[in-house]
This record gives sequence, C-alpha cells and structure tokens, in this order.
Amino acid sequence: MRLMLLASACLLPTALGVAEARSVRHQAPTGASAPGGNIIQAISVKGNTRIETSTVLSYMVAQPGDTFNQDDLDRSLKTLYATGLFKDVTLHRDGNTLLVDLVENPIVNRIVFEGNHALKDEDLRKEISLRPRAVFSSQTTAADRQKILNQYAGKARFGATVTPQIVKLSHNRVDVVFNINEAQQTLIKKIVFVGNHAFSEARLAQVISSKETIWYRFFSSSDEYNPERVKYDAELLRRFYLHNGFVDFHMVDATGELAPDHKSFYVTFTLHEGDRYRLGKMDVRSSVRHVTPEMLRPHVELFPHQWYDGTAIQNNTKNMQEWLQATGHPFAMVRSEIARNPEKHLVNLLFDVTEGPHVYVERIDINGNTITHDDVIRRNLPMAEGDPYTPFDRKYSKLGLQDLGYFSSVSVDQTQGSAPDRVNVSANVVEKPTGEFSLGGGYSTDVGILGNAAIKQHNLLGTGVDAGISGTVAYYEKQADISITDPYFLNRNLVAGADFYFIQNNYQTYQSYKESQYGMSLRLGYAYNRYLSQSWNYTLVDRQVGNFYDAAAVAQDPSLIQWVPSIYVQQSAGWSLLSQLSTSITYDRRDRRMNPHTGYMFKIGGDFAGIGGNSKYGRVKADGAYYLPLDDLTGNHDWTFQFKGGVGYMGDWSSSGNRNIIDNFYLGGENLRGFLQGGVGPRSGHIKINGQYVPTQGQEDLLGGRFMYTASAQLNFPLPMGDDLGISGRGFIDAGSLAGIRVKHNYRDFARYGQPNYYFTPITGDDLVPRVSGGLGVSWKSPFGLVNIDGAVPIRKEHGDRLYPLRFGFGQQF
Repeated sequence: MRLMLLASACLLPTALGVAEARSVRHQAPTGASAPGGNIIQAISVKGNTRIETSTVLSYMVAQPGDTFNQDDLDRSLKTLYATGLFKDVTLHRDGNTLLVDLVENPIVNRIVFEGNHALKDEDLRKEISLRPRAVFSSQTTAADRQKILNQYAGKARFGATVTPQIVKLSHNRVDVVFNINEAQQTLIKKIVFVGNHAFSEARLAQVISSKETIWYRFFSSSDEYNPERVKYDAELLRRFYLHNGFVDFHMVDATGELAPDHKSFYVTFTLHEGDRYRLGKMDVRSSVRHVTPEMLRPHVELFPHQWYDGTAIQNNTKNMQEWLQATGHPFAMVRSEIARNPEKHLVNLLFDVTEGPHVYVERIDINGNTITHDDVIRRNLPMAEGDPYTPFDRKYSKLGLQDLGYFSSVSVDQTQGSAPDRVNVSANVVEKPTGEFSLGGGYSTDVGILGNAAIKQHNLLGTGVDAGISGTVAYYEKQADISITDPYFLNRNLVAGADFYFIQNNYQTYQSYKESQYGMSLRLGYAYNRYLSQSWNYTLVDRQVGNFYDAAAVAQDPSLIQWVPSIYVQQSAGWSLLSQLSTSITYDRRDRRMNPHTGYMFKIGGDFAGIGGNSKYGRVKADGAYYLPLDDLTGNHDWTFQFKGGVGYMGDWSSSGNRNIIDNFYLGGENLRGFLQGGVGPRSGHIKINGQYVPTQGQEDLLGGRFMYTASAQLNFPLPMGDDLGISGRGFIDAGSLAGIRVKHNYRDFARYGQPNYYFTPITGDDLVPRVSGGLGVSWKSPFGLVNIDGAVPIRKEHGDRLYPLRFGFGQQF
C-alpha cells in the first residue's frame, strides 16, 4: 500500500485554503507489505535549508510510531502550510517511512511602493505586516494589499488599485513591489435628504459634517466620502431633531452610493421626523434621604411650553446629579423620565432621584507612564483610594488626564475589587513628547512685522513642571522671557511660577519716546472650587523711558523744538523701579476658555505699588463677560451674543512717588476698536512758538489716565462657506472713556527752555464723554496661521481723538 499527498501554492490564494482543497490519493500495493505493517517507522524531511528538521517535525501531527492514519496526515499537511514557512509541501509513503518534501517560502529582501503620492512610504510601512528579512507569505501579501486599499479608502480614493509584484532573487530571496494606482479622490457629488418636512435640505446640510464638493473646499476634507463620517452625520441629525422637539425621530437609513465612473458618491439620508413636542408638566421625585423635591426644583433649568430639547434635559440631569454629589450625597443618581401626550403634543418630564449603589475605590493603578511620575497623574484624578466612586468619576478622570496634554491616549477602566462594594480603577496612558521648539512669524497692527522663537517643556523630567524660553523681535518691539510654572506647588492645590523678562517698546510711530524693562515676576494661584480661583503676583521691574530730544538739545538747535515731547512725557524720563503686589479673584462659569459659547465670567483685581521702589500707587480693576447662545433662535451652534464690560481706577498714595506715564490706563485698540491704541483720553504736546501752536512730531503725546470704563456687545456668526474655509464673522459695538490727569504738575502756559516765547498748552481730552464705535470683523484659521481683521468706524468721538479704523494681525508657528 502506498499513500501520496500532493500540494502546491499559488501567489495570492491562501496557502491554508489550498491545503484544505487537497485530497489524499490511495494507490494499489506495488509489492509485499513493508515490514512493520501500517506503522510509521521513520519520517524523512527533504528540501528544508533554513528551517531545522526538528522544527518541521514539531509542527506535524503524525509522528514515528503512529499508524499511517489518513486524518493525521491531512492535519499534518494543513499544519505545515499554516506556518507560512513553505511554498509547497508533499507527503508520501515509501515503505514504512513517511517522506516530507518541502519547498520553503523565500525571504523578503525589501519592500517597495511605486506610484504612491497621497500616502508616504513610511505611512504605508506602518500598516503592512511584511517586513524585510522575514519569511515571505502569499497570504500575508494579500492581507497587506487590502490594508493599503483601506488606507486609500480613508483618503477618499475608492478607485485606487494595488497590485503586488514578486521579483525573485538569488538565494531564495524576493523583492515585494506594490504597484499603486491612487486614482482621483472620490468626492461627494450630491447629498439628499428623504423624509424631511420641518427643515429644508439646506438647513439639514448645515447640521452634518459631510459637504458636497465645490471649488472653494480645497482647504477642507469635508467633501471626501468617508463611511464613518456618514455614520457620525446620522448621529448629528438625530441630536439636532431631539434638540428641536422631535421626540419620535429616528434615522431610517444613511447610505453612500458610488457613481458608475467611480469618481464620486451620492449620499442619502432617509429619516422619519415624527411630531414636534413641547414640554408639559415638570416635577422632581426623590427617594434619597434628606433630599426633598423642594431642594431640587430651583435646579430645574427648563420651563413649561418650551420645545422639547433632549440635549438640555440631559445637561440638566447631569448638573443636578453633580450638585447632589458635591453637597454630601455622593451616590445620588438622577434619571429623566418622559411621558408623551400625542393628542396635545406635550411631553411631561420627571427627574427621578434615587440612591445608587454604594461603591468605593479600593485601589488605583497607573499604567503606561514611563516619564510622568505616578503622583502627577494621581493628583489630577477626582478621587483617591477609599473615596466614593460615582459614574462621573470615570468621565472626569479621563478628561482631567487628557487636559494635561502629556498623553496621546487615555483610558480609565474599572474592575471588581475584593468585595461587591469595592472597585479597582486603572488609568492607562500612552505618553507623547511634551517638548516644543517653535519658530514663527507674523504681522500685528501694534508691533508690525514680527518673528519669534521658543523652546518649551511642558512636563519637565516627568514632574508636571512647565518651563520655557521665548523671544520675539518685531519692528516696534523686542521681548525675551524665561518662565517656569509648577501646577502643584508643595504638593498642594497651588500653581506657582516665576518669569524673568526683558521688553523694549518703540512707541515713536504714535508717541515720542521709547521704553525698556528688565524684570521678574513671582506668581501663586489656587482654586477654591471648579469655578472660583485667586491669584497673587509680585513684580519687580527696572524701567527706562527716554530716547528723545530734551531742553539741552533745543538750546543748541532751536529747530528741534518740534521734536521735543510733551513736558509730561519728559517728567517720566529716566530710570524708575516698580515693586508691585497684585491679586485677582475670578469666578468663571464659561463652557470653555477659548471661544466661549455660553456662561459668564467675573474678575476683580488690584495692584499695590510701593513695597520698595519709587512708584507708589494703588489700582483696582473689575471685568465681566456674559455669553448668550442663540441656538434656539438660529438652530446653529455658531451664533453667540457676548457682552463685556470693565472699569478701573488708580490713585497715588504718596506725593513722593514716581508718576510714570507707562503705569496709566490707556484706551483704544483692542478695548475700543476704531480708535488708536491709547488714542482716547488726556493728551498733550502742542507747543506755542511766537504765538503759534506747533505739534511735536506732528502729533500729541498720549498720556493715559486714572479712570477708565469699557463696554462691548458683539455678535459672533458663521459666514457662507465659513465651515469649509475656517472663517467666522463678528459684528460689534464698543464704548468707553478715559479721564483723570495723573501728573506731578499740571503746567498751564509754563515758560520752558529759558525763552519766554516758548510755552506748553494745557492738557486736552480729559473728560468722561463716552466714545462709541461699531464695526465688523473676520477671523480666518488659515494654513498660515490665525488671521484677524477688524474694521470699525467711530459713532461718537471727541475733537483730538486718534482714530484707527482697521486692525490686522496674523501669525504662525511651525
């Protein structure tokens, strides 16, 4: 009896699949039966050059001493193919010896990508499994081909083709070449909504993130078809309808259909709107001890007969639960229950407060950190071992670690502890580089063309300390700064830091002097809770004001009189030392610090100068802001009304103190658009020569003042094509005024330079008449950096005010 198994492999079909297709052929006996009957006496392996015979035998099911069993031989064949080490395997019987003939798979010499432009070689190599000096496998090659196609699908290139080519080399080596035809991007040609009645297709198109392709979307990827984005858009539509009262809304289908030419997609959203509901009765029910409905009703932020808003209900539920947990009820749970009344199109709402399971943190494990110290991570978690564990703890643990900026990914998991009421919390992080080197450039109306460089480390030696060196060189300004900040000073809720800096400002485009400062600042801050914080600051600055023509120069050349600054600027000339202690208290309920959409903020602070030094004054300031979302009116999250206001006053507590012009309040520029920076308020500089007034340098010197108030109302709104181009608009009205002369002597027709016909005129502009301006602005998140343009015209101004109708600035770091 002779048993023969034959197998071979082609390039792309899986080797295992080929093995499964093989059949074992029984041949008639060609002579007397071999001694030993049907027992495998020996196994002979041939054709293996790199792989040891013992390794081959270890993969086989059939072994010496076993019978020539059909099932064992089949399984041995499959197992050898499954290793991926062999291109061809043949098993056959020679007497009582099992012969194993092998053809080894070649070794990969190198991997080459040809025709790729949209994806770099290194990006593709990260995705595939094949590696140089590894064993070549047709199965792996086929899988890698699909992975490359998936990468191109993510780039909206669904027409891409990938053809593997195997180049045979000597010594059983191969080069694997992936020939790639990237094809054009498969863009969205048309988006269709089916089943919508309450909202137009144009309105729904604003809700979703996918957009139809059009010429101006060259900076955006929103017109690239992506199946995951379409799923996300379906969820956005669901939230939008629930936000606007459609309780019974559901998405029937969201599909993308490839055009016959494989160059574009048609996306269709089929939806069921249902009826629109308003809120009816609202109530609170509580089964938690010492928590009554009367305690919680003031925390219901909704009102009857408003349109049902799923997002607002969810937020209200979360806020009530957080309030309870923060006020001594850590296990309180709040659920919202609704009851529809289809006849009246009303939804009755009940907030049900119950006692959740009592669970405590038994152990906290930190995993994945190789640089950041464990204590840095633990102090940013909202709980410690032994604390109650609530559903929000997991959420805020992840957010707290993400906000540090030290990790590329963060996950927080929980497992059962040693008892039913104990949990183990595991914070898993993947660290990322926290060092930063940046070079930048830009333009600002205030300082002109600028360039900057900075080296920063946001997690110094894993301690969480932030340190950096930066410098800026501009046409009208030079600045250098060394700073260090410890966000958890002395292992307490204290933010401490120090700055050492140099600043040189050249104001001579609109003033008649230069200023330089060398100084240091010590900072300390702490938070009373999530919303209330306080900061302290001590500043010591060596200052110099000067670089202008003085009386001595005029005595030698009387023609220089027109270049002499105001006598009040001259009073500030020379050296001064500022030693100042400052503090501020901030109550911040904004939804986010950058580009707030809702909430409010109030800040009050004061400065006291005179702890040493020769500047002796006190200064108080108060600022507030309120942000009103217009989602309900516009149905768009990009509309926001913001109101800002501020007031400040300063006074000198000693007549011997230096009254430096650079310490005063200034109005104009960013805090009063449409007016020059410092262009509103007291000013001086006209000189009377032989009975005629001559302005110094063609302009008056801006002196600043003691008392200032500002107010601003601004509407932030989206612009057509804004989402795709990163452009947003704003309209604003600014108002304010500045007054209060802060000088040592108020000279009135005071003789100067020893010549009786040279006189200085009195200070002008010292009044609290409000100045008002209105205008429009645009912000563009361009590839070159953030561009801000504000144009404003004065609605109310006074004689002598300095105007500046257009402010422009952009910058970029790279």
